[in-house]
Formats: sequence, C-alpha cells, structure tokens
Amino acid sequence: KKMIKKGIILSGGMGTRVGPSTKAISKQLIPIADKPIIFYSLSILMLLDIKNILIIVKADDISSYKKLLGNGKSFGIKISYIIQKSPKGLPDAFLLGKKFIDKKPVALILGDNFFHGQSLVELLKGVSKNFKSGANIFTYNVHNPQDYGVVESSKNSIQIVEKPKKTSSKKAITGLYFFDHNVSKLSKKLKRSKRNELEIVDLLKIYLVLKKLNITELGRGSAWLDTGTSRDIFRASNYVDIIQERQNQKVGCLEEIAFKKKWINKNLLRSRIKFYGKNEYSEYLIKILNEKI
Repeated sequence: KKMIKKGIILSGGMGTRVGPSTKAISKQLIPIADKPIIFYSLSILMLLDIKNILIIVKADDISSYKKLLGNGKSFGIKISYIIQKSPKGLPDAFLLGKKFIDKKPVALILGDNFFHGQSLVELLKGVSKNFKSGANIFTYNVHNPQDYGVVESSKNSIQIVEKPKKTSSKKAITGLYFFDHNVSKLSKKLKRSKRNELEIVDLLKIYLVLKKLNITELGRGSAWLDTGTSRDIFRASNYVDIIQERQNQKVGCLEEIAFKKKWINKNLLRSRIKFYGKNEYSEYLIKILNEKI
C-alpha cells in the first residue's frame, strides 16, 4: 500500500497578525503552552509515521529552526529546509518542494495549525493508508466560516469557496492536506490571485474538476485550532494546558512520540534532556526515560 511517507510543513509567512513578537521571531516558534507551535504540526506528521519532512521557512528564521530541530536525527526522522523568499500562497510549497516530493504522494500541514484528538490520529492514519490518488482535504465545523476556505455541498454538487461573505456551510478547510504525485505539476498551472498569491482553493478546484478531491470531516472527537492571532495562541495554550494537567501527558512531545515508536533510544533521549536544560518539559522526558508514565 502507498502510505504517505513525505510531509511538508509550511512555516513561512510574515505573521503580522501576531505582531509585534513576529518582528523578531517566526510565529511558529512562539509557544503554545510549553512548546513552540511547530512542535504540534510536526507531531501530527510523526504520529502518521511520516519520517521524511521538509520545512519551508523565511530566510531570517532558518537558523532558529535548525537550532531547535536540527536535521531531525534527535527524533529519528529526517528534516530538510527550504527558504521561501516571500509569501506566495500555499501551493508555492509544492513548487519549492518539487525535488523533495519527487513524484510521490505528500502531506502538507501549516506550521501554525493545531490538531488534537485520539480519534483524529486514527482517522488520518486510515486516510493515509488508503490514499491512492488525487487530493484529500479535512474539514471542521466552525462558527465563523467567512474566515476560511469552505466546502459547500448540495445534492449534486460540491463547491469550494474562499472566505464566503454569506454561506450556509460550516465546513472550514483545515490546514492539513494530502496530495498525490501530480501536485507540483498542477500547482505550476495556477495563476496568481488578486492578493498576488497562488491560492490553495484554486488548486483544490482543479482536483475537484478532475473528480479527484476527497473530503474527510473531522468529527467532534477532534480539536482544530487556527493560531492566526495572539488571542488564538492564548486560547490554544489554555486548551493544551488543561489537557496536559488532567491527563498528566504532554500534547505534541516529539521525543515521546519518537521514543514510543522506537525511532530513538534512551541515549538520544538523554541527550535531548541535556539539550533543553532544566525545565518542566525536560522533567517530563526524564519520566519517560524512567517509564513511570
């Protein structure tokens, strides 16, 4: 079976809505609760057994990402980086990452999207395992559909609308996508929009016309949060904090995922504890090392 083995995290963008912090630091390196936002998107790819990952970043930020994540060896995965000179829209990821994709299916996750839920990983794994061709998007019911790309469906048609002023649909398109090997080729055909960017909605419409767009709804058992503003980040932090406190388990702990999957050994885990120094996150890793959880 053709499971998706490659993943791209798009972590470019200016992050102006989260300013002024983003003048100095990449938005995806700002913490949600006790770890950088990027840990959460990276953890989703790792939970899907995707071990070959490309992170697309701004030139200013690449050294910070490398300092934090390195080449992925610490997590038993392979991380490479590409610089995006200016924000050109989501499909730009498939043009920049063409060589990395190398005509294989690929998952794209936005570096600032937060997904969580036990049933979620099982659901995504199922889709990834059975993924043959086309594109697969994941929708989530929201109260403010006008802020997102939305799937509108009637009896005999499906439409994708970007930030509709009026819509009866609540189905927002989340920042996780599975695409087949044609994605770079099709992205190349896209024209820039009024915003002077390539729009993911236009790419999805191509797949829709080809009758190759699959839509999976993320149910109530999952959480999807968009961290577009400082307030969103604050809310996501509260969410994670409550869950971690209740369950005594961390959300998005990369070393824990890698260790439980046997991608890294105890020595590597020890070196990470040393790397992070004294803090609550390290204490948690020490617990995992001693298997008391």
